[in-house]
Amino acid sequence: MSKVTVVGAGNVGATLANVLAFKEIADEVVMLDVKEGVSEGKAMDMSQTVQLLGIDTRIKGVTNDYSATAGSDVVVITSGIPRKPGMTREELIGVNAGIVKGVSENILKHSPNAILVIISNPMDTMTYLTSKVTGLPKHRVLGMGGALDSSRFKYYLSQALKCSPSEVEGMVIGGHGDTTMIPVTRLATYKGIPVSELLSKEELDKVVADTMVGGATLTGLLGTSAWYAPGAAGAYVVESIIHDQKKMIPCCVALDGEYGEKDICIGVPVILGKNGWEKVVDLKLTAEEKEKFAASAAAVHKTNAVLHDIKAI
Repeated sequence: MSKVTVVGAGNVGATLANVLAFKEIADEVVMLDVKEGVSEGKAMDMSQTVQLLGIDTRIKGVTNDYSATAGSDVVVITSGIPRKPGMTREELIGVNAGIVKGVSENILKHSPNAILVIISNPMDTMTYLTSKVTGLPKHRVLGMGGALDSSRFKYYLSQALKCSPSEVEGMVIGGHGDTTMIPVTRLATYKGIPVSELLSKEELDKVVADTMVGGATLTGLLGTSAWYAPGAAGAYVVESIIHDQKKMIPCCVALDGEYGEKDICIGVPVILGKNGWEKVVDLKLTAEEKEKFAASAAAVHKTNAVLHDIKAI
């Protein structure tokens, strides 16, 4: 019997839970939220689709009852607040750091062997915080960002190629941010053919630019952050762990010398399985790609420094 808990029943968390249930990725899905009735109502709504969709997943919603999460194999943390008008970056990080720290500590009281998947923003820094404050083996803490960014990269590549996104391979590494992510065009392919042979430099540059502002583009259209792709990306990561699929997925993980970086959580391709992330895959970056990765890591280190400034770790 497999069990997944999703902390935060907002748009992303609820979508993630719905995908987990719809695809029967786990036998039981628990949603936990701080707002009374939200997770219970969404869980009930989802449960009323079970017969219609012919699935058997058990879905439960609770308000701040961490005992209901006991025995979870994987816990996805989506909790946090968006940046409000007049709020400094330090204030945002301080609030969300407190939330994520409290959630992870409460989760581990009831599921000491759980693998933690972080979606809360800023994701690279919240993953780093979780790794530091929990003291868990590094393979049991990871951030989802690379999976989402890579999905957006493949979408924009498919738009340029006028093909199905399912026939495109590509990945994004580096930080999960508009200026820190690195779509690796050199390794992107369409049915095994390098996309550089099929698209002009100008077309590829546009794909990269569109990918990097993919989240901001949706926020501009929707008036709020996206949720379908982030939720599905989270479920995609969870599925690889729960089902021990050994998929190579870019995720935010703790590096200890890999890609020339230490004391940081940042996006790189890893193999995911039942133990969490099992190994980092070395892409053998070019000199230009190494330079971009170092710059991305420097930006993430700078954001992480705020955690020390506010004494969150």
